[in-house]
Formats: sequence, structure tokens, C-alpha cells
Amino acid sequence: MSAMAKNAGMGNAMAAAKGAERTHRFHVRTPEGVAFSYRLASPVLRLAALMVDWMTVTAAWMILATIIGLLSIVSRDIAGMVMAISYFLLSQGYRIAAEWLWRGQTIGKKVMRLRVVDERGLRLTFAQIALRNLLRAVDGLPFAYLVGGLAALFSRKAQRLGDLAAGTLVVWEPVEATPDLSTLQTGKYNSLRGHLPVVARLRQSVTPGEARAAWQALARRDTFEDAARVKLFAELAEHFRGITPMPPEAAEGVSDEQFVRNVVEVLYLERK
Repeated sequence: MSAMAKNAGMGNAMAAAKGAERTHRFHVRTPEGVAFSYRLASPVLRLAALMVDWMTVTAAWMILATIIGLLSIVSRDIAGMVMAISYFLLSQGYRIAAEWLWRGQTIGKKVMRLRVVDERGLRLTFAQIALRNLLRAVDGLPFAYLVGGLAALFSRKAQRLGDLAAGTLVVWEPVEATPDLSTLQTGKYNSLRGHLPVVARLRQSVTPGEARAAWQALARRDTFEDAARVKLFAELAEHFRGITPMPPEAAEGVSDEQFVRNVVEVLYLERK
């Protein structure tokens, strides 16, 4: 087996991206054996996202407080209690709901192209999202996120206390260039095209990093030795098939490499 073949795999597929690194990277391999590389978000981007979210919550609170303030006509004490509870629910509920519904993103994170991800490369759970946000109060002590900032400074993965407890990372997702699909010999029958719910779920769940890794594997497929090529695409196909239930006709009779090609095609065509 040649040296190139011995090194074949997702590590090879991701190697081409290393030259474009601008921030610290974190490499992870999922239990399925699929490797990903994340760019850790810089403190400046995280602070900018925090400010956008703060302005979002403040704007919403100004409207809500005006409505709740009408309760003071009945009782100032009741109005004060309702305001305190409502602000807590709004400030915490906004981040938790947004990160859950938008897969690790708030409005601020969307603007700054940041995303919260599981540090093991697994699907982010609601418990993780809730825990990292509830511990934000501790990270903010004694002022200006000093505790969280120090924790991130000494953490290899730039994690504040909430991220350390929840097992999460905040990563930066640069704009992904749409690959030249003509090099992938697309245009063949795609078993996924007739199953819009499956395509929608893949587009919702597959991260830009996963899509990029799969595309790079396809682009470099001819450099792999046969055995390594079969193993690599079997791992990728297993990962994508595990994301969402699929009707038998969408996956049966389709080789692993063709299935990965189908996934990449529907992912990138959607982003055009």
C-alpha cells in the first residue's frame, strides 16, 4: 500500500482546507469515524455577537416593559415582580429558544457567522443549550464576563464555564464557496431529489463543515487507493444516512460513494 493510500481518509479530505486557516482550529472525530475541523470563534466575534443579542433583547424588552408597566395601575409591587420574572424569561428564553430552533445560533451569532456545536461532533441537545445559557450568569461575574473570559483564555478550546459544563464550542463558519459540481460528475440520477422532506432535513442538519468534508472527499476520490476509498465513503454515507430516516428507495441500491455524491449535490444546489 502506498504512503498516500495509508493516509487516505477524512484526514486527507480535510487537509486541503488547512492552508486557509485564519483562526484556531479544533479537530474532532465522531463515534462513526467521521472527522471534522472547526474554526474556533475569536473573542472579538463572540463579543460582537453578544452585543447584537443584547440589543435584540433590549429592543424586545422595551416593548414588553411598556405593556407590563400598565399593571402598575393596579399594583406597583405586582408590576415589579412581573417585570423581574419576564426579563429573566426573555433574556434566557431568547438565547435558549434561538439556539435550539436555529441549531446553535442566535441573531447575533447568525450575523457574525458563529454557531454553538457539540465538542464531540454530535448533535447538539436541548440540555446542552439550556445548561450553557443558564451558566452565563456565572460567566458574567463579577462584571463584564470576567469569569467566562478567563475560563476561555485558559481553555484549549476557548470555552467559557457554560461551554465547559455543557461540552460545547462556539465556532466560526466562514462563507463557503460553492464547489464546482461539474468536477463531481453530477447530473446523474439522484435518489434524494424525489424526497423533499429528506432533502430538507439534510439541509437543516448538515453543517457547512460536514458538507465541505464530503465535497473534498469526492474531489480527491481518485487519489485514494481502492480499499481506503471504499472505507471512507462507507463512513460518510453511514453518517449522512443516520441524520434522518429515509424511505428505502432513497438509499437502497445506491453505492456509498454515489449516495455521498447525491447528498453533496442537494446540499450545494440549495445554497446557490
